[in-house]
Amino acid sequence: MLKSTRQVKLPHTIKTLLAVALFIAAFATGLLGQAKDHTGKKSTMTTTDPTVVMDTTKGVIKIRIYKSLAPITAGNFLDLVEKGFYNGLTFHRYEPGFCIQGGDPKGTGTGGYIDPATGRERTISLEINPELKHSEAGMIAMARSSDPNSASSQFYFTLAPASFLDKGYAVFGKVTEGLAVVKELRKGDKMTKVSVLETAAK
Repeated sequence: MLKSTRQVKLPHTIKTLLAVALFIAAFATGLLGQAKDHTGKKSTMTTTDPTVVMDTTKGVIKIRIYKSLAPITAGNFLDLVEKGFYNGLTFHRYEPGFCIQGGDPKGTGTGGYIDPATGRERTISLEINPELKHSEAGMIAMARSSDPNSASSQFYFTLAPASFLDKGYAVFGKVTEGLAVVKELRKGDKMTKVSVLETAAK
């Protein structure tokens, strides 16, 4: 069978008109500004993710939260931030060269967020996105017990790459500013205020 390398080319003016028409059609149907999440479903998410600002006794940390890539895990964390849950809580675990962990209202590593509506600890399902890994220092992920679906409010920052945690723990963000502060945190240091500040650059 013969194959032709010849392509039919449209005049420039016609191509321009077609491009304009497609743009208008997309805008009219509300397609512009929509993104697809990792499941392929349409979402009203923009191409930017929220930034959480964490004021600590050692300094300020800014964290990009991957809401579009880890909607369940990020949504749980952001909800707790907006409730002011983390304000005043301590970092209760420090493992040199590995992680710094916090977010436990008991300060012992055994607590989580108690939902006032139910009186029970709120937990979320383990959400693993292969795009999000413990690839470097400054990644933030949810801590949990031996039950994969037991994450509640406790989280940790990696202090070095920790690929052995991939596929077992849900990464949902990354430190964009203040990594030096993260590395200075120790057991007993506090989060004085945690809030959603802005959107991160793509």
